[in-house]
Amino acid sequence: MSRIVIGPFNRVEGDLEVTLDVENGVVREARVSASLYRGFEQLLLGRPAADALAIAPRICGICSVSQSLAAAAVLRAAQPIAPAPNGLLATNIAHAAENIADHLTHFYVFFMPDFARAAYAGRPWRAAAEARFKAVSGAALREALPARARLLETMGLIAGKWPHSLAFRAGGVTRALALGDEMRLRALLADFRTFLERTLFAAPLEAVTALSSTEELDRFADSAAGDFSAFLRIARDLRLAEMGRGPGLLLSAGAYLGPEGHRFPAGLLDTKTGGLRAPPLDHIEEDVSHAYMRDTAADPALSDTLPDIHREGAYSFAKAPRLEGRAVEVGALARQAVAGHPLIRDLLAGGGSTVLARIVARVLEIALLIEAMEDWTRALAPSEPYCAPDAPLADGAFVGFVEAARGTLGHWASFRDGQIERYQIIAPTTWNFSPRDAAGNPGPLEQALAGLSVGEDGATNVAVQHIVRSFDPCMVCTAH
Repeated sequence: MSRIVIGPFNRVEGDLEVTLDVENGVVREARVSASLYRGFEQLLLGRPAADALAIAPRICGICSVSQSLAAAAVLRAAQPIAPAPNGLLATNIAHAAENIADHLTHFYVFFMPDFARAAYAGRPWRAAAEARFKAVSGAALREALPARARLLETMGLIAGKWPHSLAFRAGGVTRALALGDEMRLRALLADFRTFLERTLFAAPLEAVTALSSTEELDRFADSAAGDFSAFLRIARDLRLAEMGRGPGLLLSAGAYLGPEGHRFPAGLLDTKTGGLRAPPLDHIEEDVSHAYMRDTAADPALSDTLPDIHREGAYSFAKAPRLEGRAVEVGALARQAVAGHPLIRDLLAGGGSTVLARIVARVLEIALLIEAMEDWTRALAPSEPYCAPDAPLADGAFVGFVEAARGTLGHWASFRDGQIERYQIIAPTTWNFSPRDAAGNPGPLEQALAGLSVGEDGATNVAVQHIVRSFDPCMVCTAH
């Protein structure tokens, strides 16, 4: 048995290290470590409750809207108030823009450059992949990054700035959009749709969102000339549909709240049985047996986050969240599987939650969200309020959930006399990159790496990179 340590990973938000125990060229066990502790939960203690709206977004510079909205959801639960319909629409537009930008960045900047590595020199597609996707010099970046920047202008219209906006409230958003703003929103979305239909998909968005089976996806890969099709052909050659299988339990807390519920509903899907049910979110617990943390309550509403770098058996600053005692996977794959998208369900039926399924779900969600943003922009009601006034804050423990690009984000808070007594955060990467629990059960990425054939020098094996990046780690959110 040999032990290989890979890290720190590049092209990752924060610090990530992976330890592989390899026997006869196969990964027998993996341990995933978040090696940086930041302590935002401690910064919030003793402050006025509304300070969470200013501090929580600064946990991360690439999903700050998600952190804002989770904090706003906690405050809304503690008041409680009904947000203004326009406020919900504007919030969803801004949140979707951030999540699309995250998906796009992941595809072009974090994931695809690995196919330009020298390890693939003998593959027939490698030269094209290097010219198109190589880090820094790839031609795709010169198209994707300006398109991303243009899309994020929607954030300026709705929230004033990005990241770390202060515009999001429990009752909506603080800025009402004028008619000219709505017209500019439509123009920005039209521009971004053009980029997607010319470059990423080389096909109408409606043709992409209508894909309903792996057979249709294969035909699309062979008929379209966009970057997504290039990925699909590479994935077919490398058999990414057989790589990085997750734990089989997929969670979504529900994404993009509207007057009639979530655009993408909440649910817990067992891919092994096909069973789908309402997520038992009150059965979330945190395990610290292998975390650099002091013992604390398992219930996030009652727990603390106090580091202990001398804890025996610990190897990560991430806690191990569990749902009914089980590790679950979160992200776009979970959202679209729970929502019942036929293509995603077919991919899961064929191979489970794999590298291919995760990337397809994220890219598919870009198309789905542009269609949703167009709907929400058309639904804005001129002259109607964008924010409901605050109400007195109740004492007690409350929780708020949103879906960030990487998956389910939860904020638990306890308030007394308008002050924060306790604050706890479980981020998407905390779920996916969790360490083992007290029973020795590995987290989702640790499970996905087990059984991988890496040869004798796993540190240079590109497959490890593909599996890790398919979950899109954001370690600064993981350890806050």
